[in-house]
Amino acid sequence: MDLARWRGVGRALVADGLPAVAVGAVMVLGSGPAARGEVPPRRPLDLLAWVLMGVAAAVLLGRRRWPLAALAVTAAASVVYLVLEYPHGPILLTMSVAMYSVAVRLPAGVSLVACGVALLAVVIPDMLVIDPELLLVETPLLLAVLSGLLLPSWAIGTVVRLGREAERRARRDDARRRVDEERLRIAREVHDVVGHGLAVINLQAAVALHVAGRRPEQAQVALAAIKRSSNDALEELQGTLTVFRQPDNGDGSRWPAPGLGQLEALVAVMGEGGLPVEVVVTGDRVGLPGVVDLAAYRIVQESLTNVARHAGPASATVRVCYQPGAVVLEIADTGRGRAAGAARPAGHGIAGMRERAAAVGGMLEAGPSGDGGFLVRARLPFEGDYR
Repeated sequence: MDLARWRGVGRALVADGLPAVAVGAVMVLGSGPAARGEVPPRRPLDLLAWVLMGVAAAVLLGRRRWPLAALAVTAAASVVYLVLEYPHGPILLTMSVAMYSVAVRLPAGVSLVACGVALLAVVIPDMLVIDPELLLVETPLLLAVLSGLLLPSWAIGTVVRLGREAERRARRDDARRRVDEERLRIAREVHDVVGHGLAVINLQAAVALHVAGRRPEQAQVALAAIKRSSNDALEELQGTLTVFRQPDNGDGSRWPAPGLGQLEALVAVMGEGGLPVEVVVTGDRVGLPGVVDLAAYRIVQESLTNVARHAGPASATVRVCYQPGAVVLEIADTGRGRAAGAARPAGHGIAGMRERAAAVGGMLEAGPSGDGGFLVRARLPFEGDYR
């Protein structure tokens, strides 16, 4: 930490020191030639003039931390320099550098007022020595020359500050967007986990109530399945929230996201709840990217959950077809399709499945099938083999 801190201090000193050194060098090399055309009537450069120039250059070392103070000191040194009637020269450049720092770090209104005050401060000493008969002629010229030293610095500094503020706002907006996307993913995962778990539990509870009086042993099996399903749902919900709440530490300790590799377990749970499901896999099975694998699993899970909720006594078939660059899912049921199923609401579940498919660049269609049931078909593209 100490080394990093000292490195930061060193970089700051270099950033602050370079302008001070550069302006100092310009004053040393340029003040003499600039004074040749003005001496006389102005005073020749002496020790006091060089001291004032040194103070104006040295104060630039603190221009980033104390921008207004740096501008005030450079303006004061320049005013004293001009009041003593030393010749115009590079000392005025120190005000330009300080003005830039003020504009970069302070709001435009404050920096513009500071620019105006500094401009008047250096104009007044020259106006006092101008011949009254030439005052109206030379004052506008003097203002134009001195404005050329301060206003461009103010304008450039203001543009830089606005650009930095826009970049910060863009970063904040991007961070906010990422947070919103994270919340949306959490909501989707919680919806799928809880919705599926409750649907299976409801189905198994209905079986237990139906056989409780006549076949207690089968009711006990159904109750055990309810316990197992609720425990699985709670564990998956806990794992889902853990994934989204904890940062990835790179050690692989995150709860693994579900995928098509867990399809058999999902089908087994649905079968225990009274929904027979057949799985048909075609094509060469390849490893899918994590987001595609999760989307595929959730689409199958939500489709089977909808069958359990809305189709009545039914069976379902899940077809997984691996194609070059895509995996195609078809989930068909034999439940209430045309008659009652036509009124089956395409609610948040189907909308959520469409969003999941679209999020990975795929598409999803859902509606009554020609066989009287309901069909969900999704095509999810991917690149490469992630096994």
